[in-house]
Amino acid sequence: MPTVTLDAVESASRRALERHGCRPDIAAHVADAVRVAEGNGNRICGLYYLESYCRQLETGRIAGDVDPVVTVDRPGAVRVDGRLGFAQSAFAAALPHAVAAARANGICGLSVEHTHTCTSLGYFTEQFAREGLLAIGATNATPRVAPPGGSTAVLGTNPFAMAVPDGDGGIAFQFDFSTSAVALGKITMAAAAGEEIPLGWAVDADGNPTTDPDAALAGSLVSAGGYKGYGLGLMVEVLAACLTGSRLSVDVPPLKAPEGPPHDLGQFYVVIDPAGYSGDGFAERLTALAASIAEQPGARLPGANRAVPDTVDLEPDLWEATQALATD
Repeated sequence: MPTVTLDAVESASRRALERHGCRPDIAAHVADAVRVAEGNGNRICGLYYLESYCRQLETGRIAGDVDPVVTVDRPGAVRVDGRLGFAQSAFAAALPHAVAAARANGICGLSVEHTHTCTSLGYFTEQFAREGLLAIGATNATPRVAPPGGSTAVLGTNPFAMAVPDGDGGIAFQFDFSTSAVALGKITMAAAAGEEIPLGWAVDADGNPTTDPDAALAGSLVSAGGYKGYGLGLMVEVLAACLTGSRLSVDVPPLKAPEGPPHDLGQFYVVIDPAGYSGDGFAERLTALAASIAEQPGARLPGANRAVPDTVDLEPDLWEATQALATD
């Protein structure tokens, strides 16, 4: 497999997006998200999505040249209308307003409305953590998860993410979890590779557990932890769809199809300034918590001390396709 620098990944992604109709400033935000995903080993949210971005820009399914509209009608409520464009540029427009609101009020709700899929939700919550703020985020997606006892998918994989600041401009720990047993992309990648999936990830169209990724794609995913994951997935749906006024998962069209109606998805973030609550006590207790975990061999805080490489190994076909998308 070719070894490629993250600089090259970002540059190729930006050129590809611009070549297919994305405004340069918007392309820069999206390309940065692709770079971060690849650097974190999150291939599902990296270059794997680039071709669909480009094709949907061509067909107009994504608006690649719109300016998001930010409103702050109440001191702790920030809203941004993405106008059916990229989530990354909508979030970037709202970020300084949400940071200011959280610092002024101690807590803020950020509603990101009417955008394309945001792919990696943790990409956004970690930006708040670097500002010294604790953040919890939620988003929804195409219907892939049936309720326990049911047979029809009504929820997306509905991830939620959380990032905790370390008090020094970094991240103490973070996570980004789907509320389904597994992210959909892992099943689509297994299908593309002709590999089986583990039992417990999905059921077929008749509701039977399956190891066949194609049968899983024709059926539905299951919630992580049964009813517990189902409850979390429902709450994510309320935050991401109901609070933002965007689509319910059951109404979201296929995310990677070149043509079709815009995604019209939402994300919702709860942003907290620790200084507004326990003050210095937050850092003290967080340090004690981290120490109690670190002293146990093999234990760690999720996402802590993650080293980002300068290069990544890519599948030859994926890198060739990326370069082709970026070539004039």
